Amino acid sequence: MTRHRTLRPAALALGTALAALTLAVPAEAHGPAADPLPAVTPRAETPALYDDEAGGNADADDPAIWRNANDPDRSLVIATAKEAGLRVYDLDARQVQAIEPPSTADPDDAPGRFNNVDLVTGLRLSSGRADIAVTSDRGNDRLRIYRIDRDRPGGPLTDITDPAAAPIFSGGQDEINDQQTAYGLATWTDRTTGRSYALVSRRERTSIALLEITATAGGKAGYRKVRTLDLPSSFRLPNGAAWSPCAEPGELPQVEGMVVDPANGMLYAGQEDVGIWRLRADLTAAPQLVDKVREYGVPGVYDEETEECTAGTDPGFGGSRISADVEGLTLLTESDGDGYVLSSSQGDNTFALYDRELGDDNEYEGGFRVTSASQTLDGSEECDGAAVLNAPLGTRYPRGLLVVQDGHNTSADGGDDRESTGFKFVDLGELMDRIDD
Repeated sequence: MTRHRTLRPAALALGTALAALTLAVPAEAHGPAADPLPAVTPRAETPALYDDEAGGNADADDPAIWRNANDPDRSLVIATAKEAGLRVYDLDARQVQAIEPPSTADPDDAPGRFNNVDLVTGLRLSSGRADIAVTSDRGNDRLRIYRIDRDRPGGPLTDITDPAAAPIFSGGQDEINDQQTAYGLATWTDRTTGRSYALVSRRERTSIALLEITATAGGKAGYRKVRTLDLPSSFRLPNGAAWSPCAEPGELPQVEGMVVDPANGMLYAGQEDVGIWRLRADLTAAPQLVDKVREYGVPGVYDEETEECTAGTDPGFGGSRISADVEGLTLLTESDGDGYVLSSSQGDNTFALYDRELGDDNEYEGGFRVTSASQTLDGSEECDGAAVLNAPLGTRYPRGLLVVQDGHNTSADGGDDRESTGFKFVDLGELMDRIDD
């Protein structure tokens, strides 16, 4: 969700080389405003989640779509609910399993909090190959790993996390309690080596860590850190001024939404108040800024009393396609191998599509909205996470499925006025028809 911001001093974690980097985006990103975007409506929605004691502190965030190759009609959507853990839904958006995050021995320690989730297909475990769901546990600064077995009694997901799994960014429990911990997540299997990885960003920092997912004894899975990379936190504008996004004191512009294109091993990472970066998924080369948010370069002053930023005059250095925060990135692959990098533009409740072809420099290809289908089936606003799968999913979604988080859900029963969140299921075939129009 949108965070409070303050102006930060100039600093580049990548060093002086990146400090002098001139950040470029496609020329069309600064052109005139686009025509009104096409709209699609959801076909189904999950039960409302409520982020309060009565609702179990459940807050919808990020989905992933698992295709059941043996019976596509019995495919699943696996989604995070923050302090309420994971939720698993069938293709009718009905809940089939709820998994609580791990508890803490000390009540003063930060509770488990699942932020993002992604999948790995056919991971080799000591007990054989399996599909797994990997989630970032922000509360404990770790990954949690679940084996997927659609027909397992008691629920399709089983926790197989190695008990020895260590914190990703923190040196101990005191640092974990500060919650500058594991945040965004994307998985990646290197087609050359067959090894599988998770890329994990750090809350309130610009760091991204590359973790190799490893098989351990007893059918468990763990991970080891390969390397980390820090994106910039300050930028040199065309007028020579240094700029940092406005944030609360001590915060740097974090990354959450991420996705890897398996065809070329490129990671796309959404730095929420900056834009979309493209970089090698093995984190061995300098990143490139594909597109900027509209607010890029706008000065801001943080007000301690209101916990809000007061924006200054826009110098006109931002993009025109996406508005902060940049969130749920996902990859839409077409049957011919082409397709799009899809990003939610949280600030204006839209979704943007970029060509995934590197030769086209990830050119912007258009966008869309997810709007209300009825009074009780609303659209998507302030979308945190998205997932798309262009593959037949049985009779319900024969042309594939798009799942998006809704940060301002309208409760289907109409009688509960608490703020709620959820996930909307969109027929991908309908979306592709609208894009083609």
